[in-house]
Amino acid sequence: MKNDERRTAFILAAGLGTRLKELTSDKPKAMVEMNGKPLLEYVIDKLILQNFNHIVINIHHFGDKIIDFVNEKKYPDVKIEISDERDFLYFTGGAILKALPYFAQSKAVLIHNVDVFSDVDFQTYYDDFIESDDAAWLFTQDRNNISKVAFDKNDNFLGTYNIQTKEFDSDRDFSEVSKLLSFSGLHIFKPESFTDFELKRCHVWTLYKEISKTKRVKSEFIQPNYWFDLGTQEELKNVSEWLLSQN
Repeated sequence: MKNDERRTAFILAAGLGTRLKELTSDKPKAMVEMNGKPLLEYVIDKLILQNFNHIVINIHHFGDKIIDFVNEKKYPDVKIEISDERDFLYFTGGAILKALPYFAQSKAVLIHNVDVFSDVDFQTYYDDFIESDDAAWLFTQDRNNISKVAFDKNDNFLGTYNIQTKEFDSDRDFSEVSKLLSFSGLHIFKPESFTDFELKRCHVWTLYKEISKTKRVKSEFIQPNYWFDLGTQEELKNVSEWLLSQN
């Protein structure tokens, strides 16, 4: 596969799935089913339809079941690799650093949380991002949630903000904040932006705050027809019923 033909996605599937309670007592969150189909399969199928041909999946909790699933499904036209965190969970930032060797030939990497279900079309975003000078694009929305991502007037990431506690996790002053938005669990980055970091357990916001000091980590506002976080049993049930109603 030539570098200019490679479209890479990184599926974050190493979470413990604690909000799903007993549903993840014997399986990873990625293998929890919605209408008989694992969440991971929904994400992989969507990425393949959008011409992603290189997929990396990180694993931890019951990670062997994800490996077995990928081997049994056999995706012949897609290269699927596993970033193994079964011995040590690196969190979202460390997961990128751990997986960097898999991205050595990728111009850009789309990150997709395994419990996000949406109709966002990433193809144009991916191609446009490669042509930009930005280090990363964070897909954002205007939702009624507590945790926000903050950007300055140049649309550069500053940090996170909790609207309840008023805690601003940034090295910058809150007066520089121009907009507060909701993160979608989706983002695109250039692997070269992360190569100066040592492998460590950390949140992705820690890395993006450092990167944004020298390069732009931009907000990309999206308005999909649908977007769901399937992190709870209630949301899983609601989306399952909604999907059935669409047929």
